Amino acid sequence: MELVILVPCSLFLVALIKFLYDYLWTPLRIQQMLNSQGIKGPPYRFIHGNNKQVAEMRREAVSRPMGLTHNLLPFVHPHMYSWFNKYGKNYLSWKGIQAELVISEPELVKEVMRNSEKAFPKSKPSIYVRRLLGNGLVFVEGERWVKRRKLSNHTFHGERLKNMTPAVIASVETMLERWKGQEGKEIEVFGEFRLLTSEVISRTAFGSSYLEGEKIFAMLNKLSIIVGRNIFKTSIPFINKFWKSADLLESEKLTKEIRDCVMKIVKKREDRVVNGEADRFGNDFLGLLVNAYHDSDDKNRLSMEDLVDECKTFYFAGQETVNSLLGWTVLLLAIHEDWQEKARREVIDIFGNRNPDSEGVSKLKLMTMIINETLRLYGQPNGLVRRVGREVRVGKLVLPANIDVLFPNIALHHDPHLWGDDVHLFKPERFAEGIAKATNYNAAAFSPFGLGPRSCVGMAFATTETKIALSMILQRYTITLSPAYVHSPMPMVTLLPQHGIQIILNSNGKNLNSSKDSV
Repeated sequence: MELVILVPCSLFLVALIKFLYDYLWTPLRIQQMLNSQGIKGPPYRFIHGNNKQVAEMRREAVSRPMGLTHNLLPFVHPHMYSWFNKYGKNYLSWKGIQAELVISEPELVKEVMRNSEKAFPKSKPSIYVRRLLGNGLVFVEGERWVKRRKLSNHTFHGERLKNMTPAVIASVETMLERWKGQEGKEIEVFGEFRLLTSEVISRTAFGSSYLEGEKIFAMLNKLSIIVGRNIFKTSIPFINKFWKSADLLESEKLTKEIRDCVMKIVKKREDRVVNGEADRFGNDFLGLLVNAYHDSDDKNRLSMEDLVDECKTFYFAGQETVNSLLGWTVLLLAIHEDWQEKARREVIDIFGNRNPDSEGVSKLKLMTMIINETLRLYGQPNGLVRRVGREVRVGKLVLPANIDVLFPNIALHHDPHLWGDDVHLFKPERFAEGIAKATNYNAAAFSPFGLGPRSCVGMAFATTETKIALSMILQRYTITLSPAYVHSPMPMVTLLPQHGIQIILNSNGKNLNSSKDSV
């Protein structure tokens, strides 16, 4: 009888000791270690860390009118703004029991991002982010990353990128066709650009139309909303084994449905080869993935799960990133009509009234400056995260293993010490002599697509698509901001306009030739 009682009591005691070790002893030890090196921050709070504080600060920030300012940090990340001012450029905070060292010193950022993957591997994503992007290119490590990066590089660089231009132009023409007759009327362009960028990634990477991937895009969008509202919610793993929240159940269902949809698209591609309608799986991104799935060499072969995860990553990232960039660039051009007119003159000088071509796109210097300044002001909001894989020295700091290191792009991009007192103003001329001179040759000062070998593989594709779309819009229309627009950028996976972007289009009198003139 005593043994029957003793065993469960012993198990309970072991579980309690482990719980207190993970949720109390380890956080306090890490906090003391970094405090002793001069790294301060909001104190750790049992189980929740600083999550409740952050959630409350964000709720309070959203409730205040923002006004039409580009000084985003106090509104988008009020906790960072407050803690940078209180604790300095580097501080320690807590996402639940997970220590997060926030670094905004460019030299330290550069040192970490260019360090080895063994010292600073990718941080383990939350369950919601895993369901959104899977174990795709963003998170995979080692040889698996090398293999998949090669596939992606093969798709989005060089001659293949040039060959995507007609598909981008056709998608923009479809959007502009919808805009006919809308002159002088208000248009919500963020939703329009969502359709456009979804169509482009469908055509260029997956050889299909938006309609074929429409359900996937809708489900990925729902997943991204779930990710956004759970960023600062405390998750206790052992509780999730016995009880699942509505968001966990919904994300689980969406993940399965997305997998089924992707597999149907893959099966359709395979059936064309089996039925003799095609002699290969194709040269687009999906074709390369399906080829790798059927590869006879184990070293090169992808599993079906790998294939689905890569499709999810590129469906989402290929659409969401460009949608955000296009939307904020159009907003800034609507506000700053002098730069809009300069960009229009450059487009007309290079293309006249013809559709863009790859050679001309590479000559759009002013537009490149405008895009870079947009990425500086309204780029990726949540920063880059790395896990400390083993105890390591960075600068004068000794970092313990298993903490996260966050580099908040938005803080670096809005730092007056890096950019000057006019840091919150839209001034594309900063980039007149290129990115290197604009940042005083400090790469970490401007990193909208990441740094080092893991920088975004779709960077060239995103900027090319944006240039083509903007060129075709500026050839036809003058853009003004609607009085209905309410400025309220919201950090999700990318920076989204909470209430959309409303503009008014006015024809600028250009009569473009038909699509037969496109290149």
